[in-house]
Amino acid sequence: MEVQVAVAKIEKYAVSESGDTVEVVERPHGGVSVVLVDGQRSGKSAKNISNIVARKAISLLGEGVRDGAAARAAHDYLRTQRGGKVSAELIILSVDLETGTLVISRNARPPVLVYQDSVWQSLDAESAAIGIYARTRPQITELPLRPGTVVIAMSDGVLTAGSRQGQPADLLELVDGFPLTLSAKAYADTLLAHALMHEQGRPRDDLSVVAVRVEGLETDNVRRMNMSLPIQPLVYNSWGH
Repeated sequence: MEVQVAVAKIEKYAVSESGDTVEVVERPHGGVSVVLVDGQRSGKSAKNISNIVARKAISLLGEGVRDGAAARAAHDYLRTQRGGKVSAELIILSVDLETGTLVISRNARPPVLVYQDSVWQSLDAESAAIGIYARTRPQITELPLRPGTVVIAMSDGVLTAGSRQGQPADLLELVDGFPLTLSAKAYADTLLAHALMHEQGRPRDDLSVVAVRVEGLETDNVRRMNMSLPIQPLVYNSWGH
């Protein structure tokens, strides 16, 4: 089998830095985890919050800590560091080769969309953001690792895209209309593009989409990662660099 992981994200309109953070780490017993964090507020302050959470979660997952425990530890750390005054939404998607499962951990309002056994479903049980309340726990779903499975996570900017115009997207209906042949990258890009369209190209919040797809293809066992990062043109002054 082959596991595809893709991320597509863009910052809030007229804000120079996204408050969402996405990190990927290899699991020590085989597999990979993707951490998506949406920090409270926007811009630099939100980025600082999401970085605190992402770094803690990634370091623990990389040491072999289980997903639920890593999410709870990230909550405790943020709550301690910021005195319970700021929150973050945290989603962890893990391909766990030791157990042969896909593990989905949610402390977030946005659902995680899952395609398996020829059906799309929305994992949308109520789940509190981390960092505020003492006994916050993640919602955890564990699925068998099967070819054809697709998992899509998003930040709340994608969930609420279009609500300002009274035209929020029905996400399940939307992805159900996507061709089943799409790659993880195509799922992420298409959902982000749809959110941007609903926001008329000026998103009111940071938009982030993470997609994981499990393919049943034979592979050459080579691990590959691709990244595309837009940057602003560099400006040089008259005295050189």
